[in-house]
Amino acid sequence: MFENLEDMRRHYEEIMLSLTMPEVAGDMARYRKLIREQASLEPLYKAYLRFRGAEQAEKDALELLDSERDPDLLEMAKEELSEAKKLQQELQEQIRLLLLPRDENDDKNIIMEIRGGAGGEEAALFASELYRMYQAYAERRGWRTELVSFHDTGLGGLKEVVFIVDGQGAYSRLKYESGVHRVQRVPETESGGRIHTSTATVAVMPESEDVEVDINPADIKMEVFRSSGAGGQHINKTSSAVRLIHVPTGMVAECQEERSQVQNREKAMRLLRARLYEIEQEKKHARESAEKRSQLGTGDRSEKIRTYNFPQGRVTDHRIKLTLYSIDQVLNGDLDLVIDPLITADQAAKLSKMENP
Repeated sequence: MFENLEDMRRHYEEIMLSLTMPEVAGDMARYRKLIREQASLEPLYKAYLRFRGAEQAEKDALELLDSERDPDLLEMAKEELSEAKKLQQELQEQIRLLLLPRDENDDKNIIMEIRGGAGGEEAALFASELYRMYQAYAERRGWRTELVSFHDTGLGGLKEVVFIVDGQGAYSRLKYESGVHRVQRVPETESGGRIHTSTATVAVMPESEDVEVDINPADIKMEVFRSSGAGGQHINKTSSAVRLIHVPTGMVAECQEERSQVQNREKAMRLLRARLYEIEQEKKHARESAEKRSQLGTGDRSEKIRTYNFPQGRVTDHRIKLTLYSIDQVLNGDLDLVIDPLITADQAAKLSKMENP
C-alpha cells in the first residue's frame, strides 16, 4: 500500500523548494497551482513522516530489548515498543484513507443554487431556511459567501437563490448536499393542525477555472436590465443587471446583486462557467461505469436525500439511513452532524471497493 510514498515525500519536498524560488513566486498561475498541490499533499506527507518515525521507534526499542539487562530500561523499552506499534496501526489507517482517490473538485469553491419545490409558499419558506443554514455553516468554517442571484416571494420565502461559497475544501464537504430536501411540519396558516410536506432543491457546483471550460466569447449573448432586488438607490434607475445566454446550449446565468454592470457580468460569467462545467462532469460520469460513481447517490438534483421533520425534531439522511433528533442544531448551521457521517460512509465504500475490486 505504501510503495509510492517515498516518491510522494520527495515530490512534496520539491514543491516546497520550488515555492521559495523567485521565478515561481513571480508566476502567479504556477504559484497558485503549487500551493494547491502542496496543501492537498501535506496531510499525507505529515502522516507518512510520523509513520516512519514510529517504525524507527519500534526498531530502537527492539534493539534495546536485545542488548539491555537493566530491568527498568527493559520495562521502558517494552512500553516504547507497544506505543510504537499502536501508533503505526493508527497511522496506517489514516494513510489508507488519505490514499483514497480524491475528487478532482474537492479543493474548489462552489456555487450553490436553492429553489423552492413542491409546496408553494411553504416550500419557499423552507428554501429560505436552507439558505440561512448554509450561510451559518459557511461562517462556522470561516468561508466567505457572495450572493449572485436572489428572488424572493415577498412573504419571507425564496423562489431561488444562487450564491458562491469561497473557502478551502468547500466542495469536499458541501457536495453531499445536492438533491431534494424535504420538510414535514404544520404551516402557520394550517388551522386543522395537519402536517404538510414540501420540498426544496439544492444544487452544488464546483467553480471552474477558465482553463477547464473553454467558452467562445462569440457564443455569449449579453442582455442588461434594471435590477429588481435589494441593493440600494440604483435599483430601477440604471440597467446594471446582467443576463448571459450561452447560445450553443441555451444556458442562462444572471446577476443583479452588485452595483455595477461590470461586477454583475463577472459574477454571471462565474455562474455560467460553473453550469457548463457541471454539464461536462455529468457527461464524464455517464461514460464511467456505475462502480466508479459515489456509493452515496448520484448527486442528481431530483434525488431525495434528506427529510427535516419538525413535529419529531428529526433530521433523516436517506442515503446512509442516518437519523438525528437535532433539527434546531442542524438548521442553525451545525451541519457537520450530518456531513461527517456522510464522509465516513463514503470513505468506507471507497475503501471496500479498493480492497475488493
